[in-house]
Amino acid sequence: MPILFFLLWIVLNGRITLEIVLFGIAVTALIYAFLIKVLGYSVAMDVRIARNLPVGIVYALNLIWEVIKASVTVIGVALAPGAKPDPVLVEFHSGLPGRFLNVLLANSITLTPGTITVFQKGDHFVVHALRREYAEGLGESSFVKLLRRFV
Repeated sequence: MPILFFLLWIVLNGRITLEIVLFGIAVTALIYAFLIKVLGYSVAMDVRIARNLPVGIVYALNLIWEVIKASVTVIGVALAPGAKPDPVLVEFHSGLPGRFLNVLLANSITLTPGTITVFQKGDHFVVHALRREYAEGLGESSFVKLLRRFV
């Protein structure tokens, strides 16, 4: 986190001088101390974030790919003269531990065209899909498989 704060400081300043670097180190240290003291942030959280960074990058790329694929499919349904939606509500359990991962899954489903998370509590989901085939295998989708890899 301190590295990201420092890089943000350099980017926002737009140039690198000794004064900006030294002042940036001081400001970064103060902000990081504030996070630890007041907001309950810990160095262990930084370690956990660093360990999960590769999986997070793969997850983000997978999300982008799935949004593109779903967009093309939904456009096909919208523009095809004979294609009709076959809306369906599907319930499933993700089996993911923790609130963060389940909320991330719910938001990923909603971001993907053709599906909307209607209800999510714990690992229980209710999803509305534009067509029946969009809802098949949501409990074992690439999103769920990648989220299970988070430590």
